[in-house]
Amino acid sequence: MSYLEATQNLYKEAALTPDVGLCCTTNPVWELPGLQIPRNMQDMNYGCGSTVRARDLTNNPKILYVGVGGGMELLQFSYFNRQKGGVIGIDIVDEMLEASRKNFIEAEAQNSWFKRDFVDLIKGDALNLPIEDNSIDVAAQNCLFNIFKTDDLKQAIAEMYRVLKPHGKLVMSDPTCEQTMNKTLRNDDRLRALCLSGSIPIAEYTKMLTDAGFGTIEIRARKPYRILDPKHYATDELIYIESIEVAAIKDPMPYDGPCVFTGKAAIYYGDDDYFDDNAGHILLKNQPLAICDKTSGALQALKRDDIYFSESTFHYDGGGCC
Repeated sequence: MSYLEATQNLYKEAALTPDVGLCCTTNPVWELPGLQIPRNMQDMNYGCGSTVRARDLTNNPKILYVGVGGGMELLQFSYFNRQKGGVIGIDIVDEMLEASRKNFIEAEAQNSWFKRDFVDLIKGDALNLPIEDNSIDVAAQNCLFNIFKTDDLKQAIAEMYRVLKPHGKLVMSDPTCEQTMNKTLRNDDRLRALCLSGSIPIAEYTKMLTDAGFGTIEIRARKPYRILDPKHYATDELIYIESIEVAAIKDPMPYDGPCVFTGKAAIYYGDDDYFDDNAGHILLKNQPLAICDKTSGALQALKRDDIYFSESTFHYDGGGCC
């Protein structure tokens, strides 16, 4: 049995018998005016964060969500695009698709604004999406890509890049891990399916996205997630796993490399009203400017004594140098 088959079997079981503690975090569920999320959807929230952000969802974007879970994020996305087929949900597990269909019946009963035909549920493979090129404004996945091994992960990212329109966004939430995991953990198909042993470092995760062609990356959140300890897992050391929320934007690749925002800022505090580096960056006096890692390196290379540079906070909320 391949690791992908093991994953599909695990989520088949999770669709038939909801497992509240399977993968989800203790983050509170979104509360929006008029939005009621059925209990069964919440119980089947098999993600490690959220991919739904109002700022991404203006002007009725066409939305693709891969790995539907119980349909909760599909319902949240449809809140922002109340059109027939405005949201597409794709999953390879028949039982998960059927569970979502049943949950949407309950969601329609609880939400006067919601219609089931807002969401198209389609059987499909993340490695070969049944979606046209350049047709999606916002694509999303939650706690899915970390399951894939390297070659499959590259293919899944390439597929998302293919279906996105120019300047479209791929919004993701995935576990990451900065420590080295041993081969026993890496080769444990069940732990991989549980969103644990497939976790990779943030820099490696980011490089996968930029290698696929995404010109702008935003690290929007970084949170504690899980612990693998020697008493319960095949490891000699305690392993700390985090979850991150990331947006990869299908912007053209800049000539000098991608813009990766990890929550850094620069603050000019010199004698003038502003500082202009003559490279497109103007720092107003005592006004923090969000900067990508590339711009941070270029500005620091100037060796000025009147600019303060913050470290990465791994929380980026828009605006800034690019």
